[in-house]
This record gives sequence, structure tokens and C-alpha cells, in this order.
Amino acid sequence: MAKLVVSILSSLDNYCAGPGGRLDMLPMGPAFDAHNLELMRSAGTLLFGATTFPMFEGYWPNVDRGPASDPVQREIAERADAAHKLVASDTLVVAKTSPWAGAEVVKRTRVHARITELKAQAGADLLIFGSSVLFNDLLAHGLVDEFHLLVGNVVLGGGVRTFQPGSSAPFKLLGQRRLAGSDIAALHYDCRAH
Repeated sequence: MAKLVVSILSSLDNYCAGPGGRLDMLPMGPAFDAHNLELMRSAGTLLFGATTFPMFEGYWPNVDRGPASDPVQREIAERADAAHKLVASDTLVVAKTSPWAGAEVVKRTRVHARITELKAQAGADLLIFGSSVLFNDLLAHGLVDEFHLLVGNVVLGGGVRTFQPGSSAPFKLLGQRRLAGSDIAALHYDCRAH
């Protein structure tokens, strides 16, 4: 069975984006990219919400893949292009001219059933980066298997909450570490009921 894995970068005060949805206030960088690549190497499907998909679609297909490019960014871009992409949205339409035109868009009322189908298949993991509305919903419905909470060394004071009020899951700590070359704490949890 495939696992559903969530990875989110959060501030110390529980925000995954700053005011106005700004992400540049969080400590992204080489250590963050290396962590994301590590997770992508086990993933076959990337799951997105309607806000996160256009950000990824606008960035990763345009990453330099030349021999002088950053090898971590290059591999993330290649893996993102190759992965099956599923978007949970009632309104998003992927342009036919998009490099990711083959992305599967699933209505929110069907997303639990579709994810359950994908998880039942043997093979690579399903992976969510960000997409806080989506992962909070999946967490509340017991569909998340593993959770990677990256805690950045910043306080944002406002913005998009990482965990929505009332969120709960049986978080069992599997591991903790400091991402090499950074002040980001990486907490790895099992979210399956025991």
C-alpha cells in the first residue's frame, strides 16, 4: 500500500505563510530543498490544493536543467515533471498549454475516495507539500500516514495557520533532527491510529 505523506514548513508560531500568503518570510533554502528531494525520491504522486498547484506549475517546469544548474533543484524539477499530479479543486482548470496539462483535477467531494484508491495501490507514496487547507482536511479524515513538520526559526505574527483550529491526529514521533546547514527543526510523525 502507498502512504500519504505531508511535509510543511511552519514558523514557530504556527504559520505556513505570512500575511497575504507570503512564503518569502519562511527560511527556505538549500537545506529545505534537500529535505524535499529526499521525500520526492519515494513519491509517485504529488497532491495539491488550488493555491499551491499554480505556484509549483509556474516554477518547477522553468527550473534550469543545464549541466551548470543546481543538482538538487534540477532533480526536484525532473521528479515533479515525472510525477502523477492530483489537484483537489472545484474551480481550477489546468491550461492545455501548461507543461503540466496532464494533471488530474478532482472535485473536493471526490478527493477522499480518489486518494483512498491511490493509497490502495502498491507503489510509490503520495506526497503533499504545503496545501494547508487540503492536508488539514485529509488529517481530520484519517487519510494522512506520515507528517513532516519543519519548524523554521522565525516568528511571523500572522498569516496562514499551519494547523486549523480543531485539527487533531494521533501524532507519534518517529524522529527529530536539525536540517544540515540550517536552523530548521525537522519533526517526523506517524499519523496512523495505533
